[in-house]
Amino acid sequence: MLLSTYDPVFYSRILTSFTLAFHIIFATLGVGVPLMIAIAEWIGIKRNDPHYLLLARRWARGFVITVAVGVVTGTAIGLQLSLLWPSFMRVAGQSIALPLFMETFAFFFEAIFLGIYLYTWDRFKNRMVHFWLLVPVVIGSSASAFFITIVNAFMNAPAGVTVENGKIIDIEPFGAMLSPAMPTKVSHVLITAYLTCALVLAAIAAWSLLKGRKHVYYKKALRLTMVSAFVFIIGSAIIGDLSGKYLASYQPEKLAAMEWHFETSKNAPLVLGGILTEDNEIKYGLKIPYALSILAHGLPNAEVTGLNDIPEDEHPPLIIHYLFDMKMGLVALMTLVTTVFIILLWRKRHLAFSNKWMLRAIIVAAPVAMLTIEHGWIFSEIGRQPWILRGIMKTSEGATVSDHVDTMLLLFSLLYIVLGITSIRVLTRMFRNNPAEEELKTRGIEGGGNQ
Repeated sequence: MLLSTYDPVFYSRILTSFTLAFHIIFATLGVGVPLMIAIAEWIGIKRNDPHYLLLARRWARGFVITVAVGVVTGTAIGLQLSLLWPSFMRVAGQSIALPLFMETFAFFFEAIFLGIYLYTWDRFKNRMVHFWLLVPVVIGSSASAFFITIVNAFMNAPAGVTVENGKIIDIEPFGAMLSPAMPTKVSHVLITAYLTCALVLAAIAAWSLLKGRKHVYYKKALRLTMVSAFVFIIGSAIIGDLSGKYLASYQPEKLAAMEWHFETSKNAPLVLGGILTEDNEIKYGLKIPYALSILAHGLPNAEVTGLNDIPEDEHPPLIIHYLFDMKMGLVALMTLVTTVFIILLWRKRHLAFSNKWMLRAIIVAAPVAMLTIEHGWIFSEIGRQPWILRGIMKTSEGATVSDHVDTMLLLFSLLYIVLGITSIRVLTRMFRNNPAEEELKTRGIEGGGNQ
């Protein structure tokens, strides 16, 4: 997009979007990987299985790199909130100060125990002592996501505050944290982070099997991660349904825009695809009868609010219809891959680990999962427009008026390029030069192709 004049609001939105898009990769891994490490170590201890214990150890090594990069990008976000959105912070800063502080505390809690956990492998006679050191890491990483998502939930559905003349007064901090958007926002962020990390780790195991590494270590890794992904995707579907019901009650304009639903009506259909005409008629779209009413209120004859009953200057961009359809397509692909693997694991186990198309599909599912995370945040943020703080402050009112945001965009872009390339090179060298088979031999552990 080319601008004839400098627009600080535009550049502020681009820089914030770029920072969040980069940070969310490492934040997602930072939330989900500790849980997968905990599951692997728990199984390894309970079954006295060295392969699962090595899984936990190797995943923990890679996790440290993602935490380091996540700290840098997370710090950048905190800096940009004050520099790029000063008016927003003046209005909402006191309301979101508590969850922002608690997010920092949760990170410190996680980091302290992560250091202890990493340097105490094989130090305890009772292995469960080492496992319990990981529990605070899992809690801290998820709590960090919990508190930062509370901030976003407040932006979507402000609560616990009184507003006069565009200013927030009489703040009730815990009421602000418990906004109507909080339950579905937080649960959706957590479950999708767990799902994405399970698929990313599954793709690593699938890649190794596809390259001819038939060691049982990789088969156990693939089984653990794909079974976990199947469980998480069921959970995400349930939470997704609850998210639709939240939108119907608290953000009806977003629900109506994403389904091109203009007239308030009962028995509302859900629309997939299509082209919208100037007269708000939908052509070539696939309409699923009653589905929107069921999504919104759980009943086929429920009434769903249309966009025509909402002030036009509060309508979200109608492009979110396509964003939602794309997101659902990506989710359907992940559901298909995980379901097929579970069926193969149940009926024809050997094919689950040897079928090349199955392994390729798992490898593809990993970037699809991460893309879905990115896509979901884009959909969420565009769907809240024109508000930065719904019902209180519009995005154009919250941005800086500085003349140098374009320079900041360039500098931060260079930072993210360096961080991205460095982290990929470090992770690649860390594991390529130290394959699991060699590490198992070094530890005197034999393994074959059977489970």
